[in-house]
Amino acid sequence: MKEQLEALRAQAMEELASLRSPKELEDFRVRYMGKKGSVTGLLRGMGALPAEERPIMGQMVNQLRQELEDAVTEKSDSLQAQLQKEQLAKEKLDVTMPGKKDAAGGLHPLNVVLEDIIDIFQSMGFDIIDGPEVETDYYCFQALNVPEDHPARDMQDTFYLTDSLLLRTQTSAAQARTMETTKPPIRVICPGRVYRADEVDATHSPVFHQIEGLVVDKGVTMCDLKGVLEQFAHEIYGEDTRVRFRPSFFPFTEPSVEVDVSCSACGGKGCRVCKGAGWIEILGAGMVHPRVLEMGGIDPEVYSGFAFGIGLDRLTTTRYKISDIRLLFENDLRMLEQFDR
Repeated sequence: MKEQLEALRAQAMEELASLRSPKELEDFRVRYMGKKGSVTGLLRGMGALPAEERPIMGQMVNQLRQELEDAVTEKSDSLQAQLQKEQLAKEKLDVTMPGKKDAAGGLHPLNVVLEDIIDIFQSMGFDIIDGPEVETDYYCFQALNVPEDHPARDMQDTFYLTDSLLLRTQTSAAQARTMETTKPPIRVICPGRVYRADEVDATHSPVFHQIEGLVVDKGVTMCDLKGVLEQFAHEIYGEDTRVRFRPSFFPFTEPSVEVDVSCSACGGKGCRVCKGAGWIEILGAGMVHPRVLEMGGIDPEVYSGFAFGIGLDRLTTTRYKISDIRLLFENDLRMLEQFDR
């Protein structure tokens, strides 16, 4: 039996040295020291030995068991240390490598321009208001001096939801609501989406954005309107930009004007962007019509005011020399990444 023990020790130690993983080590432990293991089997076979040999052999078997347990513990520590070393090597950081750019998103060009516009008008003392996109016929047309039979309604193809509800065609509807709920002095802008049944092309979209502006107070004149809009144009396009006012017609303002700026692409010389004119129209404006003031509950004999409507989409395309308005809505990252800030 002593020879059997020596052979088992040699076999176990040789096998233990070849183990490469914790699972193999656990299988080894069960195979030699488990309930049905080789060492446990030797202990069970001691009953066949003479009585005088049993204590000696028992001591030798227990000594072998202790040696194997110590060897298994030492091997386990060695394997764990090796695994940790391999993991650290795998997770090692090379601090000399260049950093990777954070793939954070940026503002859409429409939002970039909108934030600039809001900053400009807030610096002039304007408040920011909002209005519903689903509007009533009254606030979108009648309260703005556009009755049902007015020819100006033919200028706008409207999305009607019911006979009296529609998707607003202009943010000017917020002008009427503001005058009903706010006493002068009033100085507000209302940015938002508007809707018209336009065909989609390079310059038109059924969904676009406007910024309505309204000022009502005592003694407001056309000079005030001109000063505000010239300052706005210079802030958006630069101090060298020229601004001109052309007579026009809007049912809710009288007198009314169209506002043009010198083309930023050619400097006013004439090009494909401005169609050779050297000027680009950016907004419509005028003095608030007395009837609009009356319908808003404001006495036109005491107060006067001006209003303007800025096309955010056109402002963005002209500012950044974008040739097709559809690029603002297609969400092509190749285009949008140029405006990250």
